[in-house]
Amino acid sequence: MPSRHSKRTHSSSISDNKGRLPSSFDIVSILSNLGIKYSIYNSKEDFDSTSIYGVKDLKSASSEDLSFCSFDDAEKAIMGISKSNARVIICHQSLEGLVYPRSGKQQCLIFVKNPRMVVMKIINEIYYSPSVNKKKRNRQNEEILIVSPTATLSKSARIGKNCTIGNFTKIGDKCIIGDNTVVGDRVIIEQNTRIGKNCIIQPGTVIGADGFAYERLEDTLELQRFPHIGGVVISNNVEICSNCSIARGSLSDTIIGEGTKIDALVHIAHNVEIGRHCALTAGTIIGGSTRIGDMCWTGLNSTIKHKVKIGNKVIIGSGASVINNIDDEDIVAGVPAKSIKHKVRSNQLFLMAGHRSHTSNGLKRDTDNNNTISIEK
Repeated sequence: MPSRHSKRTHSSSISDNKGRLPSSFDIVSILSNLGIKYSIYNSKEDFDSTSIYGVKDLKSASSEDLSFCSFDDAEKAIMGISKSNARVIICHQSLEGLVYPRSGKQQCLIFVKNPRMVVMKIINEIYYSPSVNKKKRNRQNEEILIVSPTATLSKSARIGKNCTIGNFTKIGDKCIIGDNTVVGDRVIIEQNTRIGKNCIIQPGTVIGADGFAYERLEDTLELQRFPHIGGVVISNNVEICSNCSIARGSLSDTIIGEGTKIDALVHIAHNVEIGRHCALTAGTIIGGSTRIGDMCWTGLNSTIKHKVKIGNKVIIGSGASVINNIDDEDIVAGVPAKSIKHKVRSNQLFLMAGHRSHTSNGLKRDTDNNNTISIEK
């Protein structure tokens, strides 16, 4: 079984344009190193689990690839596996004894509790090193940030240890960026923005620009901009995908809670407060001064009106238009959005927002630890 160190050596290598690694990996060793409980069914006793070169979906996987079956229904799983050439397929543990390797193929099925989660961990382990870029050190053996020569950093900005700043990125006055944060190419971070540790900001995102706020003059009826003197606070472990817009607060700050994940093309207006561990999917639009609790999920292209209060563990359906407050643990959909919780029967939907079941207790918000940022001085 290869050591964890030797595995890291090839996991930090760059795969080719087809997702193949330059050297193979041992799936059994990786599962053991990750502490994942599993059981195996091999098509042959002498099955070799070390000759895996990539991870693909069931349809496109070759005899040198790992794949996974997302179905927990035996009939659908059998159909998918019977057509796959994957060498190793990760399956749900409920399928053990119901599905078998493809006839005539040297194939292995590995049964786990959550196939998608396991594959996610495996991909992170074999395709990515512990940080996006290798650490660099100065002559005093201190970790230093990696900054593209085309990036623009204000002299008053404070950047933490082991950060990466991409090409043509701008970081404005009095910004703070915590340790181990990665800022992609062509990102604009305006003044008075504070970003925590271990964050990822993908290319093209703009954080801290003025929001949309105007007052109409009585005499000329012209629109005059309301000044924005607030900032943006992004807590630890937040990930923001490409081409998002997060406006600075007008008087108070716009706040993104710890662990929240934001998909591409999301707009967050001024003074919005978003709780911890929320998931905002692509195209979500959030109006100014809206409050969103912890562990909420917003569907594709959902819209939330300004000054709305949304509780904890709320699920908002795709394309919904939210114009009223939403209580804790509710599920809403439609235009205008209305509660459909009483119609939902799938636990999977509840799990998206962190519910353990239909009757899970509400999440008590930790206001003392919410939105905290730490950075080495």
